[in-house]
Amino acid sequence: MTLRVVGAGLGRTGTHSLKLALERLLGQPCYHMSECVMHPEHEAHFAAWHAAIRGEQVDWGPVLAGYGAIVDWPGAAVWRSLAAAYPDAIVLLSTREDAATWLRSARATIMGNGPENKLEDDPSLPGFVPMVRDMFASFDPNWRDDDAAMAAYDRHNEAVRRDVPASRLLEWQPGDGWEPLCSALGVTLPAEDFPHVNTTEEFRARNEM
Repeated sequence: MTLRVVGAGLGRTGTHSLKLALERLLGQPCYHMSECVMHPEHEAHFAAWHAAIRGEQVDWGPVLAGYGAIVDWPGAAVWRSLAAAYPDAIVLLSTREDAATWLRSARATIMGNGPENKLEDDPSLPGFVPMVRDMFASFDPNWRDDDAAMAAYDRHNEAVRRDVPASRLLEWQPGDGWEPLCSALGVTLPAEDFPHVNTTEEFRARNEM
């Protein structure tokens, strides 16, 4: 099994819905930050992602064995490495309608910039928070500043558009549904509704925010 989809879209661009949709279309698991945290070998996964974020060479086979796709962070932070390792995969760039819309969702969930979000080490998940700290720093060292974060979001997306051949790139936004994915993957359009999960409200309720 090899990856058929390399997700380059940042977190809070509908990636959890994409995870479920791709699993339905491919009949294979899709890696996502939630998979990273819940994997039985999560410490080894944290170490691999952290190494890749630092620019080190990583053997993706042990991390992504058994997966047909990957979306969300931490993969989006190292999408170039993944795209090079899986040259036959499409590169899926999920976005929101603009940087301000993305930032509102990110600030309310995964990238809060208030004093409560100190990103302190979590003893129950050794290695996770250091990886996330460096992941956000690689996104932009000043990611807690709204203007810097929005500029980094636009810069990230433009780099993907610039560096990925048009024949390999698929852009998708929440609301686009099944059709672009099915067309790119050459699979049949499902009869059921597209999954819409992990809204800001659901995320905050689940995490007691």
